[in-house]
Amino acid sequence: MTGTVTVPDVTLREYEPAVSVPLGTAAGRALAASGMLESATPDPARDGHWLLRAGSRVGAVRVRTPGGPVVRVMPKTPVSRLFFLLGFSLDPARAWRDSREGTVDTGAYDGVVPALAHAVERQVDTALRRGVLQGYRTAKETSSVMRGRLRETEQIRRHFGRTPPVEISYDTYTTDIAENRILRAAVERLLRLPGVPGPVRRRLAHQRVRLADALLLTRGQELPRWQPSRLNSRYQPALRLAEAVLRGTSPEHRPAGTDPLAVDGFLLDMNKLFEDFVTVALREALLEHGLVSRLQDPHHLDTAGLVGIRPDLVVRTGDGRTPLGVVDAKYKVEKADGLHNADLYQVLAYATALGLGEAHLVYASGRQAERYHDVRGTTAGPCGRHVRLYQHSLDLSREPAQLLSTLRNIAGRLAGVDPRP
Repeated sequence: MTGTVTVPDVTLREYEPAVSVPLGTAAGRALAASGMLESATPDPARDGHWLLRAGSRVGAVRVRTPGGPVVRVMPKTPVSRLFFLLGFSLDPARAWRDSREGTVDTGAYDGVVPALAHAVERQVDTALRRGVLQGYRTAKETSSVMRGRLRETEQIRRHFGRTPPVEISYDTYTTDIAENRILRAAVERLLRLPGVPGPVRRRLAHQRVRLADALLLTRGQELPRWQPSRLNSRYQPALRLAEAVLRGTSPEHRPAGTDPLAVDGFLLDMNKLFEDFVTVALREALLEHGLVSRLQDPHHLDTAGLVGIRPDLVVRTGDGRTPLGVVDAKYKVEKADGLHNADLYQVLAYATALGLGEAHLVYASGRQAERYHDVRGTTAGPCGRHVRLYQHSLDLSREPAQLLSTLRNIAGRLAGVDPRP
């Protein structure tokens, strides 16, 4: 009797060497096409095995092919710190206040998916503690009686020359609003993820019942829009985390050509997470100095406007007109000599295009907290000195308050109030 061979679950660690695992051709190809791994290739030394190497994406996915495994990628950064970075990026104002312990409760879980499921369920429970939020929503329908507003275009197109029925729209007070739809969609997605612990799964099922009157979103559908207000303030932490869940699982955010049914799960891109944390934290800290920042600010390197550049963060005067500094965040560990030449060339190009006397690189780790390089053959700024390229290192194993203190110091340097040379 022939049956499907079940492949054991695979656990990888972010950026560690490739691991050879037994894997069917269909499952291997699905993983290779999914983009979740740095590489997935057949193992030339072992038939029926694939070499899998994790990159910057952490989380878990289930390969939906016969005998397909669950693949988990563990982050090098402690999970509690990872979710502090995520929470800060989503809600910096609250995170500044709660920097000692962070803003996302991950419980005692050390896996990305279990911690995420626990965090979302706790946030949803807090949001619903005072009851399910209600609001006005515009409903459109065909009716035998007139109420609300006549949809004239639809009336003419569908029923020209006869009434009833009539095409109408009206405002209804309901729990089926954008906020509840997003929370329900996140709960539904988490219930389908691999590795959600039983107790958390049961609590999520309870939250699904509480949100049952909200319309279930179609897979791949664009998320409904909501606006922060006094009325939904208790929902906002849960909504921001729920949207992060849906962005990390929905097929419209996967590489082109990927079959959305072949691989299903949740992934966090550590490159993007680190970049978001650094730039958002610096933006908030620079506001204290009366300066504004633009994230992913588009410019051109050449006078013809053909070579585009997009620095992670450009610091400007309070009126937003004059650039004062430029920052690029890199989720990298410094090399043995402390140098990433390509990164230095990149920020030098930014400084040159913006007419700045210095540029800053922020790394996820390094042997020195700070170093700088004066570039030969360059002068900029009122002092006419060489263009200076700074390298800063954040130790992500440090406590949240220490991370934010380091970024405040970098913001001081950008604002020109740091007395060090």
